[in-house]
Amino acid sequence: MSAKNHQSPDKKQLNTYARYSSIAFQMFAIIGIGAFIGVKLDDAFPNKHNMYTIILSLVFVIFAIVFVIRRIIAISKENN
Repeated sequence: MSAKNHQSPDKKQLNTYARYSSIAFQMFAIIGIGAFIGVKLDDAFPNKHNMYTIILSLVFVIFAIVFVIRRIIAISKENN
């Protein structure tokens, strides 16, 4: 048996909480990077509606959602 099976319920719950909170920080970082790149592109190539920021923010939000879903599925498979 592995050491994971011998963890107390409180420690196991804390590990799960830490995993999910780290996923949230990673999601915010992904979206922030997309917005940052969009702002820099809008500064370099000015346009009327800041389209680079809008488009890249939306693309990176979709990417972040896919990332979160894949991580949650992986975590749920590990727990089973």
